[in-house]
Amino acid sequence: MSQKRIARLIRRRGLTGVSHRRKVIRTTIRSSDARPTPTDLVERNFTAYAPNKLWVADIMYVPAWLGFLYLAVVLDAFSRRVVGWGRWQRT
Repeated sequence: MSQKRIARLIRRRGLTGVSHRRKVIRTTIRSSDARPTPTDLVERNFTAYAPNKLWVADIMYVPAWLGFLYLAVVLDAFSRRVVGWGRWQRT
């Protein structure tokens, strides 16, 4: 049987496929009058020669049953230790 025949038979019976794709959620909506920030302040050079001279940060979100869990972490690039972190939940 050809693919077109199978598709036609499925349509006749009123069957449809199920998509398991997750919905894409926009978490950041920038204001139209906001200035763009410089994107790479350290020019991809993450080498620190002393403690507390270069900190790097990251924010991530994890979808959960009750909403989103957010995690922000700040690392010292010299020692690779966590300088600070915070978490919060948006429902």
